[in-house]
Amino acid sequence: MPDRTHPAIGPADVAGVRRLARAGLLAGSAEAAPPGALTRLRGAVYAVAWPLVFTRITKPLERRRRHPDCARGLEWLRPDCLDRFHDDVEAVVEHALRRATGPIENLEGWLATRLSPATVDAHRRRRGELGALQRPRLPAWLAAELGGDRWLCDLAVQILVWVGVPATAGAELWPLDAWAARRIELTGDPPAARDTLDREVRTVLAAMRTRPKWHAEHVERPLGHKQAPVAPVPAEFPALPLAEPHEAEDARLADLAEKALRAIERRLDRGEPPAAAVATVIRLVFGGTEVTPEAGWREEGSRDAWLAAALADRARVDGIVATVLAILDR
Repeated sequence: MPDRTHPAIGPADVAGVRRLARAGLLAGSAEAAPPGALTRLRGAVYAVAWPLVFTRITKPLERRRRHPDCARGLEWLRPDCLDRFHDDVEAVVEHALRRATGPIENLEGWLATRLSPATVDAHRRRRGELGALQRPRLPAWLAAELGGDRWLCDLAVQILVWVGVPATAGAELWPLDAWAARRIELTGDPPAARDTLDREVRTVLAAMRTRPKWHAEHVERPLGHKQAPVAPVPAEFPALPLAEPHEAEDARLADLAEKALRAIERRLDRGEPPAAAVATVIRLVFGGTEVTPEAGWREEGSRDAWLAAALADRARVDGIVATVLAILDR
């Protein structure tokens, strides 16, 4: 599949690239090629590299991001996911045209070993061009400013990562929903209100501003390269409801379920027993909310009471665990 800038590449172009690789001349030919020939050479390497990138990088990443549609194939990739895919393929192509200096009998096999270093280096280089830290780590002085608080220190690293990512958080500056799920996993506390998360982000930013030059260089400058959040347009008339109350409740519960799945998966990756991981996360994410008529719950009282009864039933817990493991493909 040709990319957005390369000309149509045929079998002869790809065969020529393979011959150059076997002869150990791929990098040298790219360095000496005039612009037109270099464009075709780059396009031929792209044709060899893109299936590897999609299979080994893009598809697993989209599955982890819960984008099953994007994992199906290139034609289903969402715009931001497609941009990320093209960036990764271009990184592999540029890496090959600089590093393929010796004889390579199996070009696909050689490229497969270079996928990770090529894409990671390109990612760090793009972050560096924005002024963001290439390898975000918590400075000792910032940890001291935050009093060593585990969650605030982790949030500081998340902020340093986020400012160097080209993606936006919709109409918001910060991806608070994603950080709320991480907060649950890291602290074990019940879900925090958005006011709490806003306050914690402000606390971290205030600590960062104690070093004004560092903050301007590694937070403000890269953040300035992001597209500005899109503010909602005020409606002249009251908006008509687009869904029934029970549909809104279903959507809210589906969003909570997505956060719960991510938290459970992290616990499983750390080796926690499935039953314990599932029960703990479900109690944290879904507990503490009053049952509403729109939710369709038959039990009276609070959802905590309903959860307590459900989690006390071994057969129901086993069924929930089996369902969760199937969803996570464990």
